[in-house]
Amino acid sequence: MSATTFFTSRKRALGPVLPGLILCLAVTGVALALEGIEAHLFGRAWLEALVLAIVLGTAVRTAWSPGPRFVRGIAFGAKTVLEIAVVLLGASLSLGTLLAAGPGLLIGIAGVVALAIAGSYGIGRALGLAPRLAILVACGNSICGNSAIAAAAPVIGADGQDVASSIAFTAVLGVLVVLGLPLLVPLLGLSPMQYGVLAGLTVYAVPQVLAATAPVAALSVQVGTLVKLVRVLMLGPVVLALSLGASRLRREVDAAAPSPTEGERPAPSRMPLHRLVPWFILAFLTLAGLRSAGLLPEAAVHPMAATANALTIVSMAALGLGVDVRSVVKAGPRVTLAVVASLAALTAVSLGLIRLLGIA
Repeated sequence: MSATTFFTSRKRALGPVLPGLILCLAVTGVALALEGIEAHLFGRAWLEALVLAIVLGTAVRTAWSPGPRFVRGIAFGAKTVLEIAVVLLGASLSLGTLLAAGPGLLIGIAGVVALAIAGSYGIGRALGLAPRLAILVACGNSICGNSAIAAAAPVIGADGQDVASSIAFTAVLGVLVVLGLPLLVPLLGLSPMQYGVLAGLTVYAVPQVLAATAPVAALSVQVGTLVKLVRVLMLGPVVLALSLGASRLRREVDAAAPSPTEGERPAPSRMPLHRLVPWFILAFLTLAGLRSAGLLPEAAVHPMAATANALTIVSMAALGLGVDVRSVVKAGPRVTLAVVASLAALTAVSLGLIRLLGIA
């Protein structure tokens, strides 16, 4: 194959996705610029580029509906780009961090995450949220906010509107938690160590943990960051469990839909392995395993993490561009209440763990 033929075939393959993908990149560029302006004016970015990307994308979609030539590129950004970002995220996780924290706290963190996911899902379903949206809210609250939502969404087959709804309200509350959580230190008489654990268990993103703990004490920053990183490590097992339960979720959703006639009903089939455990989850776990075994060059870790973050922002822009804001507004009150109630439950469970372990 000649070079001309090769590039012609690549152009033909990429051509349909380029307009939409370029639009996603444009939204991403604006989001990154706004994040930089925030950091310059206030010393830190209160709204991260990931959040700004989905907000800007939704705003663009509200003011202007992209034509058919943009659809495939936007869909590519929302699915394929996101899956690649999840894979690269595995390079940032090391099981060594988990083992170094000690058994009691590690088991406690895993227990808090499990209880929080179950409780948050139950709250969401009790408030009338659809199963997939309830799962996204539960994962976002219980693990690592937007990243957990982004990782869980393709596994359970959530659509852009569910992702946008959960991320939008989770993002707003994430900022409020950063601002309000330090107020609990005098109210509850928390030590720097106790507050660090609490912040690591409740705040959504690692940068937000730093922002929430810095005003209290250096020890709070160190402990909060460690606990948060251990909590992030729960993402792999949780997403794997979701992938194993995805077929059951599909059956529950299908059961709620109108039953097809006998002629339309598909024949029973066995779920193939590649559908049961998506490729990007296996790749994510493989990279995490390589990092833990020391087989991944340390020089490659930071670039892969930075690439994962950039691709996630692009995918969030794509999700925003594919969202009808009217549907988000319609789901708003229930999602907000579910997120607030779930966050309150997570805080209560986290304080319970601190007391149970006797952390001073």
